[in-house]
Amino acid sequence: MTEDARFRDADPRPLALLAVDEDDLKIMSTLVQDAILPASEISYDPKARRLALLVNRFRWEDADQARAEGRPFERVRALLIVNDVQRLQSDGIDRDADTVLALLALTWRPGQDGTGRLLLDFAGDGTLAADAECINVELRDVTRPYFAPSGKAPVHPD
Repeated sequence: MTEDARFRDADPRPLALLAVDEDDLKIMSTLVQDAILPASEISYDPKARRLALLVNRFRWEDADQARAEGRPFERVRALLIVNDVQRLQSDGIDRDADTVLALLALTWRPGQDGTGRLLLDFAGDGTLAADAECINVELRDVTRPYFAPSGKAPVHPD
């Protein structure tokens, strides 16, 4: 059974952010780095022009505090929603329900007149490419934080 994390010194409100430009997207990318999800938690609705991912997000915003207090690191379930998607392409993503993906970064490649391509890069060289009218990405925590099962913060070799 997973135990809920404590909200002692952290802001008890869930994270709710909207990225509408490249600076916003860089911040959001940092917050979703190392989010994990089964491939089955990726949903694309072409009629609604919406890509949604239900991820287990590492709480980077709390990592320094957890380290300082000697308490476990935390994760939280969050929705990452990309709006105004005109087309979605996948490269190297196995959509098998048992496949577990680790999100590494969100990157915007500008096109003409505000359009562009949002790249969702996953460990193992998998990428989702969403051609979009503009940057319109939401990140919303949807559960209380819980202790990271590994007990460790993700690390990336230099």
